[in-house]
Amino acid sequence: QVHLVESGGGLVRAGGSLRLSCTASGSTSGINVMGWFRQAPGKQRELVASIRIDGTATYAEYVKGRAVISTDNARATVALQMNSLKPEDTGVYLCYCRRWARGDESWGQGTQVTVSS
Repeated sequence: QVHLVESGGGLVRAGGSLRLSCTASGSTSGINVMGWFRQAPGKQRELVASIRIDGTATYAEYVKGRAVISTDNARATVALQMNSLKPEDTGVYLCYCRRWARGDESWGQGTQVTVSS
C-alpha cells in the first residue's frame, strides 16, 4: 500500500504561483505514474497533470504552458508548479499514483488551492 501526503496549497491572488508537493511512503518501489487531479465545488474530478517514471509528462489543456510537473523517483515525490493562476483553478488538488503491476492506485487527502480575483 502507498500513502500519499500533499502540501503547498493555499490562498493566492490571480496571476500568482503555487508549488504543490506530494510525498509517497510505503510500497513505493512499484510506482509507475504519479500526478495530480483537482476537484472544484460542484464539478467532477479532473486530471491536471501526470508523469511517468520515465519522465513522460501529460498536461490537461487548461494548464498547458502554466504548469510544470516533476518527480524525484528516488524519493517518491511529485511536485506541481502552477503559474499564472486563475480563479477557475480553485479546488482541492489531489495527488495520486498508480502501480501497473499491481493494478492499483492510491490517493492523497488533497490540498486546497484558492485563487482570488
